[in-house]
Amino acid sequence: QVQLVESGGGLVQAGGSLRLSCAASGRSVMIYAVGWFRQAPGKEREFVSAISFNGVTTTYADSVKGRFTISRDNAKKTIYLQMTGLKPEDTAVYLCAGDSRRYYGGSYATNYQYWGQGTQVTVSS
Repeated sequence: QVQLVESGGGLVQAGGSLRLSCAASGRSVMIYAVGWFRQAPGKEREFVSAISFNGVTTTYADSVKGRFTISRDNAKKTIYLQMTGLKPEDTAVYLCAGDSRRYYGGSYATNYQYWGQGTQVTVSS
């Protein structure tokens, strides 16, 4: 029905940058609200960033504000997370989330119907 596939993760040194992508597929369903979450080993899933369908509204967790930038290309059904100034504490599996019922999902994981499998980001010190 709907698939979200993340890519772009990898191993990077502290201070480095990565750009994550999340491609949505599924012709019969339009994904409106999208967001990024992350989960580190032994920790709960946490919100990273969200963007509205028209791209006007964006929200960031305090821990990534000023370092990460979320964006989307609706024509390509793809959202991006540009990460700069990476820190070891950013190490986690990054998951893309989407919802077809609302234009903006915010920071609540329960607002999102669809989830990708995740892409690993590892930041070495």
